[in-house]
Amino acid sequence: MTAPYRQIGTPVPGGIVCVADHASNAAPADIDLSVPARLLHDHIALDIGTEDIAELLAKAHAIPAHIAAVSRLVCDFNREEDAPGLVPEASDGHPIPGNVGADREARLNRFHRPYHTALAEWLAASEPALILSLHSFTPQLASREEARPWQVGVLYNTDDRAARIAIPLLEAEGLNVGDNLPYSGRDLNYTMNRHAEAEGRPYLGVELRQDLTQTPADHARWAALLADVAQRVALALA
Repeated sequence: MTAPYRQIGTPVPGGIVCVADHASNAAPADIDLSVPARLLHDHIALDIGTEDIAELLAKAHAIPAHIAAVSRLVCDFNREEDAPGLVPEASDGHPIPGNVGADREARLNRFHRPYHTALAEWLAASEPALILSLHSFTPQLASREEARPWQVGVLYNTDDRAARIAIPLLEAEGLNVGDNLPYSGRDLNYTMNRHAEAEGRPYLGVELRQDLTQTPADHARWAALLADVAQRVALALA
């Protein structure tokens, strides 16, 4: 049976941790999504590049990572339990036939709830100084015409403590930074709402543009940059 998450490294009190909700495109053998194989490598199935970057953060930069191990098409961990998109029947114009009529409660019990229970326990055991929430976004959605020029976005809901520090640090690197863009954390922020905002834990929600997260060199560059920025944010918040 496919585990819904994996963890690399051991958090330490007052340290930094990474959470990657959409890192995997894996679908268990007993769940047939009935989509073309190419779509499992598309942004609708995973946040491209985030798995490799999260692994590097854990292995090379001492930032332990809690990483999703199943595709968002199987169960989207960054959605409320009653959200329609938790088990999507379509995504960015692509139908997901295998999810039509799916047993939502079974998916919740098998994937969503264990993922979040483990994350809650992992965080409670260490109480990190900062959570780095790692996602990536496509330069343009197939179902919409507008371009997304930002190279990196910083997302937040009501707690923008880390965001206000991180945005100018990222801009100083010459990056085009989206402030609550390409979408707003006020609209979509379930994992951080639950595990950070509800618990008073500072977090830095980061979205990386996927044309910049393709290669091992891209992964190494982002891991080093995010580790540096996260450490500077954590120090500023202390």
